[in-house]
Amino acid sequence: MEFGINFFPTVGPDDKPAGTYFEEALRLAELAEDLGYDHVKTVEHYFFSYGGYSPDPVTFLAAVAARTQRVKLVTGAVIPAFTHPLKLAGKLAMLDNISKGRLQVGFGRAFLPDEFDAFELSMDESRPRFAEGLRACRRLWAEEDVVWDGQYYTFGPVTLLPRPYQRPHPPILVASAITPSSCEQAGRDGHGLLLVPSISKREKVQEMLTLYRKAYADAGHPPGGDEVHMSYNCYLSEDAAEARAKGKLYSQRTNATMIEAVAAWGERRSEGYAGYEQIVDRISKADFDRSLSENKVLVGTPAEVTERLRTIREWYGEVTVSLQIISGNPPYEESERSMRLFAEQVLPHFRTPA
Repeated sequence: MEFGINFFPTVGPDDKPAGTYFEEALRLAELAEDLGYDHVKTVEHYFFSYGGYSPDPVTFLAAVAARTQRVKLVTGAVIPAFTHPLKLAGKLAMLDNISKGRLQVGFGRAFLPDEFDAFELSMDESRPRFAEGLRACRRLWAEEDVVWDGQYYTFGPVTLLPRPYQRPHPPILVASAITPSSCEQAGRDGHGLLLVPSISKREKVQEMLTLYRKAYADAGHPPGGDEVHMSYNCYLSEDAAEARAKGKLYSQRTNATMIEAVAAWGERRSEGYAGYEQIVDRISKADFDRSLSENKVLVGTPAEVTERLRTIREWYGEVTVSLQIISGNPPYEESERSMRLFAEQVLPHFRTPA
């Protein structure tokens, strides 16, 4: 298994100045490399305390690239619907070169109505815009003199500069929330997968993974490209009671910021987001203790978290785990402690001996 850090900020100006947030996050990214983590990842969101301090993953990851030498850089995820593919492909190719081939590109659809409204886009178009943007970026990276005549974009012939450092292009990951067909399509296309297991029942996640892995194998893609990233809120302490109490506190803070961000779903419906009108009620009824018992959060002592991960590996196989150690806005010192305890006492149990 591989492990990394996912920076999902749940913080706003009333909590922490943006400059302070970025200073602390970059220190933690450097620490991730020093402690032997495999990747650093961040999200794309706007306007709300729920992710709003990360409107451009590429900018943050470029700063991480300048401070590190080894750790992979993962967008988790960029939103092609919000950026023209010529711009998005160019920015990502720059980052791939700056980092000397350490980039993995996660693409996502987005799901917050206020973001689509601000960009003056229909949520009903999110799936075809996602698919077209991803395909256009992939062609711009892999080919020259690209001519594109799609549903939303027309351009060419153009040859993107710079060319990606990785050829034909950086590894691609596709974010899937609750839709099995999206996982199946990612497998057919030969992409990796980004999942958030906390929002689905274990059996549903296992179904999605089975469909994905079968589609990947049936399409004849080479072994090793079917990487699955899973993100988990994470809080470690050597004191079990402290870990549980503070893990619960920070999970509740995260949910509070998410409720604000998804509030528009109370009055919004979209064919492309079946069931999302229930999201506010589901978050309001979130039960941390149940999530803990179902291994949907990595909270506890190092020994307890080790056992949770062993169970997760039994359920889902050899996946890549992203630790959300800043969500809920814990003090910097506590995030650093969680990272150190995990690296020193948990991670070695999951490393394959040389």
